[in-house]
Amino acid sequence: KSLSRSSVRSRMSLKSPKAYNSLQKGAVIWDPKPLQVKKIFEALKKGLNEYLEAHQAELDYLSDRHKDTKRNSRLAFYYDLDKQIRSVERYIRKLEFHISKVEELYEAYCIQCRLRDGAANMKHAFSLSPSTKASRESLVELYKNFQECTEDMCFIEGALEVHLGEFHLKMKGLVGFARLCPGDQYEVFVRLGRQKWRLKGKIETDDSQTWDEEEKIFIPNLHEKFEIKVTELRGLATILVGVVTCDSINFFTTKPQAIIVDITELGTIKLQLEVLW
Repeated sequence: KSLSRSSVRSRMSLKSPKAYNSLQKGAVIWDPKPLQVKKIFEALKKGLNEYLEAHQAELDYLSDRHKDTKRNSRLAFYYDLDKQIRSVERYIRKLEFHISKVEELYEAYCIQCRLRDGAANMKHAFSLSPSTKASRESLVELYKNFQECTEDMCFIEGALEVHLGEFHLKMKGLVGFARLCPGDQYEVFVRLGRQKWRLKGKIETDDSQTWDEEEKIFIPNLHEKFEIKVTELRGLATILVGVVTCDSINFFTTKPQAIIVDITELGTIKLQLEVLW
């Protein structure tokens, strides 16, 4: 009870409820996913540390140049470097705070998860014992504790999602060798939870491809995977080429990630995207 619902939420600086309105009080379904949250947390922390290391290396490089420039007394360049160093230092402090906030949220999440498991185990033990007034009262209290921990976990999941950043997707085109012919038209539909991206493309006579959109920003989601659907447009008819799902865990990294997914079962048509976190 030391980490009751009110105390957990008072320690979390949650953003506007609109950011995760499905987690509002009174929502019908409360279904936390501890294993998935653990995987996302580990990938997120690893990616944030990569950014921190890269900026620390940049700061070290700029600091060395700063010392050399000071000795050579090139004042204009010296002050410009000083400005860059201050900017990198501010970003590093921001990253360090971001990492500490994510760790704090996950620690609170793990505590609530353990309390919830304990309440579930005790509830199961009481249900096997002979029914008495005391045992029924205990079951009611345990059920209440279980529900509160479940609710807290869902609220923390919503708070953690606010810290996941953005995925910038860039369309690179279809790869299909003999399957792609000049004049063919395709529609690609990408979904991540409630976020959608629908774009149409055409194979030109020189085998190049033109698409009506090339970039889209998606907000990462703890539980949803990318769903990619490709259809071929033939006049008024549409032919389904394939539907695939793609996990986003590997996208939490400093370097752009090239994604090549098999749209057809035999891999005769592939879709190529680039993801930058």
